[in-house]
Amino acid sequence: MPENFESFIQQHRDAFEEPGPSPRVWDALERELEGGRKGRVVSLLGKNWFKAAVIAVLLVNAAVLFYIARHKQQQQQDLAVVIPEMQDAKVYYSNRINEKLELINAYPVNELGLDSAARQELQLRNDTYKTLENELKNNPGNQRIRGAMIRYYQLKLELFDKILEELHEKHAAPTTHTKKQYEAEI
Repeated sequence: MPENFESFIQQHRDAFEEPGPSPRVWDALERELEGGRKGRVVSLLGKNWFKAAVIAVLLVNAAVLFYIARHKQQQQQDLAVVIPEMQDAKVYYSNRINEKLELINAYPVNELGLDSAARQELQLRNDTYKTLENELKNNPGNQRIRGAMIRYYQLKLELFDKILEELHEKHAAPTTHTKKQYEAEI
């Protein structure tokens, strides 16, 4: 069979060799291709669309970061206006609370009658305080939050006053006996 095919090709060789398209077809094709080169930027963008998308994302990311930085700076300036008033209250109440807490801690733990959860609540910076402080940072101009923070300090002081009053009624003042002396007696 391959011999028949080979002989067939040799006999009809002239029929296989056609002249091809005329020069007019090639000229028209060349003009059409030159017309497409005018939109070269578009074709390059089509080929490099991924690079263009990455650059666009980077630009958007930079703009968002710039906006966040400015917003944070503005929020800190707002806090700076509110903070002095709250800082004064925080210093005042913190000092008073710490003084009362030291008086309470002068008594031995077993005479206080408080479990570990109650002692944890007596600390100045408990969960309630942290929640209020976060809310104040998020909403510095909110009068209700600032009022709640001051009310928290006041309630803490009232609680300490009541605890100290009960301790004074039950026991002698801790000024006569220090905590170490109580522990040594026990």
